[in-house]
Amino acid sequence: MNNYHTSVLLQEVLTYLAVKHDGLYIDCTLGGGGHTFEIISLGGRVLGFDVDEEAVISVKEGLRKLNLAEGKDLTIVQENFNQLGMRAPVLGFSEVDGILLDLGVSSHQFDTPERGFSFQSGPLDMRMGKGLSVRAKDLVNGLREKELVELFVRFGEEPFARKIAKSIVEARKLKPFETTEELADLVRKNVHGEQSIHPATRIFQALRIAVNDELNVLEQALPEAMKLLKPGGRLVVISFHSLEDRIVKQMFVKFKNDGVARILTDKPVMANEEEVLLNRRARSAKLRVVEKI
Repeated sequence: MNNYHTSVLLQEVLTYLAVKHDGLYIDCTLGGGGHTFEIISLGGRVLGFDVDEEAVISVKEGLRKLNLAEGKDLTIVQENFNQLGMRAPVLGFSEVDGILLDLGVSSHQFDTPERGFSFQSGPLDMRMGKGLSVRAKDLVNGLREKELVELFVRFGEEPFARKIAKSIVEARKLKPFETTEELADLVRKNVHGEQSIHPATRIFQALRIAVNDELNVLEQALPEAMKLLKPGGRLVVISFHSLEDRIVKQMFVKFKNDGVARILTDKPVMANEEEVLLNRRARSAKLRVVEKI
C-alpha cells in the first residue's frame, strides 16, 4: 500500500489497459504513482501528469527507491492533464497504447489538513496545485448569496443549498471563514435528517470542483486523450461522483456514435467488498473504458 495514496481498482485498471512490453501509456493523475509503477513493472513506459507539487515529489522518491529512470521509464509533467494534447506529442507520446484518468482527491490530499480538502481543521484552501490563485475561502467569503446557491446546486447537488448559503452570508458578516472546521460546523447545523455521508460533503465537493475547474478540465481532456490513442488503444477513467461520471458516460457515447471507439464497459466497474473494506474511499469509484477503433 502506497503511503501517499492508495490506488483504487488497481487490478481492473491493469486488466483493461492490457499493458504491453515497451507500450506507451499516459497516467493523467499520478497521485502517489501506484497505477504508474505497476504499468512500468509490466514493461510499459509512462508519461505522467500531476499539478500537485507534493505528488510529483512523492513519485520521484518512488522512482529512486525502485531504481527506475526518470525520462526513460517515466516522464513527469507537473501540469494539469488538460495540457496532455499539447505536451504528450513533443515528449514522444503522440500515439499511445493506453491512457488513465483517476479523478478526484488523493489519499494524501484528504489526509493532510493543511491542504483544506478534509473536514479536519485546516485552512479553507482546496487547491490541487499551489499555483492556482483562487482558494475555497475566497469563494465562501466573496460570492454573493445567489452565487453560492448556484455553486452548491450545480457542483454539489446540495438540497439545502439556499439555507446553507444564507447562513454563510450571515456568519461572515461577523467573521470571514478561514478554516474547513468552521465551514463544516456551519453546514452541519443547517443539514437535517439522517446522512450516510458527512453533512458537508456536497458543499466541500462543490467548492473543490470550482476552485480547480475540474469539470471543464475533464471535458477538455477526454477528446484530446482519444486523439492520442492508437487504434486498439484504451482510455480508462475512474470517477468518484455523479457529475464526473455523467460527463465520462456521455463523452464515451459520443465517441461510439462518431465511430471512433467502442465501449468496453456497458456498466461502470465498481470496487468489490474486499477492496472497500481495505480502502473506504473506493466505495464510490466507477471505472469506464473505451477502445479506439
